[in-house]
Amino acid sequence: MRRSKSPIYFDSAATTRVAPEACVAMLAHLDGTEGFANPSSGQHEAGRRAADVVDRARSDVATELRCAADEIIFTSGATESINLALRGVALANARHGRHIVTTQIEHKATLACCDALTDDGFGITRVPPGQDGRVDPAAIADAVRADTLLVSVMHTNNETGVVQPLREIAAVAEDCGVLLHVDAAQAAGKLPIDLSDTSIDLLSLSAHKFHGPKGIGCLFVRDRARLPLRPLAFGGGQEFGLRPGTLPTHQIVGLASALTLVAEHRERDLQHVSLLRAAFIETLSARVPLRVHGAPDAASPYILNFSIPGIGSDALINQCAAEIAIASGSACSSGTVEPSHVLRAMGVEGDLLHGAVRVSFDRYHTLDDIEVAVDAITQAVKRIRELDT
Repeated sequence: MRRSKSPIYFDSAATTRVAPEACVAMLAHLDGTEGFANPSSGQHEAGRRAADVVDRARSDVATELRCAADEIIFTSGATESINLALRGVALANARHGRHIVTTQIEHKATLACCDALTDDGFGITRVPPGQDGRVDPAAIADAVRADTLLVSVMHTNNETGVVQPLREIAAVAEDCGVLLHVDAAQAAGKLPIDLSDTSIDLLSLSAHKFHGPKGIGCLFVRDRARLPLRPLAFGGGQEFGLRPGTLPTHQIVGLASALTLVAEHRERDLQHVSLLRAAFIETLSARVPLRVHGAPDAASPYILNFSIPGIGSDALINQCAAEIAIASGSACSSGTVEPSHVLRAMGVEGDLLHGAVRVSFDRYHTLDDIEVAVDAITQAVKRIRELDT
């Protein structure tokens, strides 16, 4: 049965609802219950209590990622973290080289930052994926040059859900003596990340991708004393001088609370979401022809990208709008409609490219929701085909 008359939200890769537990934790630091003081105001007890709260949250995040607490830098989200990682490394270490290796299927935060770095004299190599959406570690190795500073690769693709072979890519970066940055926005909390067991040097994430609040994220920087970064902004010297500005205690608490919660239930949620994704594919493919994009054996269960031959994505999304909310790809394009650069890099063209839609699941979806979604899409396809005849 439907839970409400509102369309069921299936765009969790764009953002997730905030977990009730995280809301409660945040509110305590907004209404004064637990303190609302500036954590940098160490001259009084209220400020010191707020600083202790931030320290505990930093430790909670570090515990989940298996790293040291002082290696976590709070930011406004993954976009800022990515820019701080790439631009911060490049400008602070330009004397050692002016070349960065990334891939053609990265989030636009990475691609646009790399484009901007070309204005500062940096060379960028964008490695293509295979048709399954995976990047060959050997291709990364081939792209590394003597003047390469950094490799930047996404953990889980935000459009297809394809998970990259990071352990092998990390080994390549380590063997070549270059730094490795990972955009883990779609993986943090949902999939295991153990920074004590990999040579990843920098890692970015956003709280709103795992049921935390918007406007907060963090950057992991391994061994900050060894790895100098140039800050993007300048001010009061907060976050070890790398990210100045008054720390938003309530948002930091929300990030840590949501990350701890999703990590505690990770295995259960993975089983649940895997069941939902499989049910969606099986039920829908029995009713309409379906083309799933991305390696089926290397995909996060939280994201599904598919096309229905002959059906445009705009028409499908609009025809389904009263029942379900789905998207055609990344939510970071300021409302512009353009073919997916990810799918195009994978060799998808024609009506399959222009018909691709993304359905993304989360821990709060149910099998009843899947039934509603499949019915909505099936009926939408029928209406579109009738209009075309």
